[in-house]
Amino acid sequence: MTPPRILHPQAIPVAGIDAHLPPVPAARLTPAALRRRFAAPGTWTPEFAGDGRPTDDRPSAAAAVLVAIVEREAGATVLLTRRAEHLRDHAGQISFPGGRVEPGDADAAATALREAEEEVGLARARVDVIGHLPPYTTVTHFVVTPVVAIVTPPFELRIDAFEVAAAFEVPLAFLMDPANHRRHVFEAGGARRQFLSMPWGDHFIWGATAAMLRNLYGFLAED
Repeated sequence: MTPPRILHPQAIPVAGIDAHLPPVPAARLTPAALRRRFAAPGTWTPEFAGDGRPTDDRPSAAAAVLVAIVEREAGATVLLTRRAEHLRDHAGQISFPGGRVEPGDADAAATALREAEEEVGLARARVDVIGHLPPYTTVTHFVVTPVVAIVTPPFELRIDAFEVAAAFEVPLAFLMDPANHRRHVFEAGGARRQFLSMPWGDHFIWGATAAMLRNLYGFLAED
């Protein structure tokens, strides 16, 4: 059965909070520790592989996003964007910079870097790709590779207003603490769908972005 579309995720009640799970220790969230972890990923299975079946008959499309971890003195942060409201897919949602794989892209990292530069003006010279997470299939049938990178300041963003409404940073420690991970259950037309959210101020991080962040949590928390 096709999973139901979720138009107003903030209105769906919280079914549970994962405060029983431990946060990733601060020592594992430094750029040096992140580089070491991704240099030796080992065998690991993500908690979330995707949102479910596609909502229409469009064929799958390969895509990549940049999980840009910014090296800040007060602690690492993650660069996120709020998509423009007029976009066809995931309009107005919080997301990583990223998009479809284009014919000229050498690999997922090339896609993620190109898209980040186009969407928010993040200069490639400031970005060090350290690895990637397993692909995640969205409900709109994009097969997304999360490319993880360390971003070294200083840098100045130049937002493409056609695609991005805003860009902001969230502390990595906040996102890697399951006490901030909320579970929601949505049912409509006999179909059931679950999703995570990680609200940060006025920003409601949910869906595919929250699931990929949860996968990053699982990867970093694993001993």
